[in-house]
Amino acid sequence: MRVDVRAPYKVRVRQALGDDGLRIALDRATEQMSGRCAEAMAAVDAPRLRDEARRIREHAIEHLPELLEALERNLTANGCQVHWARDAEEARQTVLNIARQHQVRQVVKSKSMLTEEIRLNQALERAAINVVETDLGEYIIQLAGEPPSHIITPIIHKRIEDVSELLQRELGVPPTNDPADICATARRELRREFLRADMGISGCNFAIAETGTICIITNEGNGRMVTSMPRLYVALAGIEKVVPRVEDALLLWQVASRSATGQDVSVYFTLSSGPRRPGHPDGPDEMHVILLDNGRSRILERGYREALLCIRCGACINVCPVYREIGGHAYGDTAYSGPIGAVITPLLAENVAAAKELPFASSLCAACRDACPVKIDLPRLLLDLRHDVVQRKASPVLERVAVRAYSETVERPGRYRLAARLARWVTRLIAGGKDREISRLPPPLNAWTRTRVFPSFAARSFHEQWRRREHRDMRPPTE
Repeated sequence: MRVDVRAPYKVRVRQALGDDGLRIALDRATEQMSGRCAEAMAAVDAPRLRDEARRIREHAIEHLPELLEALERNLTANGCQVHWARDAEEARQTVLNIARQHQVRQVVKSKSMLTEEIRLNQALERAAINVVETDLGEYIIQLAGEPPSHIITPIIHKRIEDVSELLQRELGVPPTNDPADICATARRELRREFLRADMGISGCNFAIAETGTICIITNEGNGRMVTSMPRLYVALAGIEKVVPRVEDALLLWQVASRSATGQDVSVYFTLSSGPRRPGHPDGPDEMHVILLDNGRSRILERGYREALLCIRCGACINVCPVYREIGGHAYGDTAYSGPIGAVITPLLAENVAAAKELPFASSLCAACRDACPVKIDLPRLLLDLRHDVVQRKASPVLERVAVRAYSETVERPGRYRLAARLARWVTRLIAGGKDREISRLPPPLNAWTRTRVFPSFAARSFHEQWRRREHRDMRPPTE
């Protein structure tokens, strides 16, 4: 079963829960990844490393305007062309203008969640520009016609058997469940794409203000090919990606690698500071950097600054019990899933109510907060967002009425005792006069008993039991 990311939230969740293969794939991957990441962090002074990483990110967000100005100044001095984009449409249009100016027909891309966020691939394809994802996971889901379901491992929802069937169908290769054979197949296909590409596009893990440098983290080497082989290179960076110094980027690289994949450091850390210099054999003729807001300033205005500390390592996703059950596509047509996705997807939207269900897709167990390398208090942010959803009256009318009625009842002892007696009488009537669990309730409460049982109210309330006990203890002893 495939989860339809454009379906209503409850439909997506039911589709995900009905897919046994999805849960097998999620269990395999998240357990392995979270274990590796925990071991990698345990091998160093993790508390000190996390404190330092948070300090760097907090400093960057606090000094965002001046750091962005320094970044633009130094990128320009290095020969880059810097563009500012207020929203997704401006960013897409900027890339299209560059492509049209240089008659681009073939684009290769390194993995980038920001380009997923702004739907860049679809815009390029509508303009008759062929786009090829060069990260192995992204390449596979592009062949499948699906969005990524994880920030780090976009095909976490697929088993090796699913990938093998896909490659047989799309590329006509022999059946194999050997990862080495699958990688070799993709490598052969992608080499041709690198050689004929007119433009390379990447995201940005960190943008160093003091040197005007764009940093990307990869494990496959495709990022280095994308940034150096085509004659044009375009990097897209969210404005929150800026860091002050080279040392800050290097420390965050280590933190991101340990938290994302359980490595000491990733295989590649590509730093690009400008186009090819005279006399240099490698590098693009032009380098463009697009600095994108797309709701990030709005996050600051709404008081959710902490959400911008995220370094997109995916550690919170791997430990989330909700994600492990439903996967990334159940979060909808969004680039970000899991706990961090449940926070930033509503915040990036102009109206928080646009993704009002996501803040409630959490058990608030705080495993995400414990795993986060920059110590983002995700449970608190989720609770704040839930409050905002309620304040904006975005929750269902029946739910608001029920909560208001409950609040007014528990605030008045007499009304509460009357309601408790009534509930006790009704539930025992439904249960046939017995103190047992109820498997079926009448509408609209039957939504609860579709998937769980409802316990009957106790024959005596705690208050009644306490009074009876006090009365018994006060009786004089018999001789």
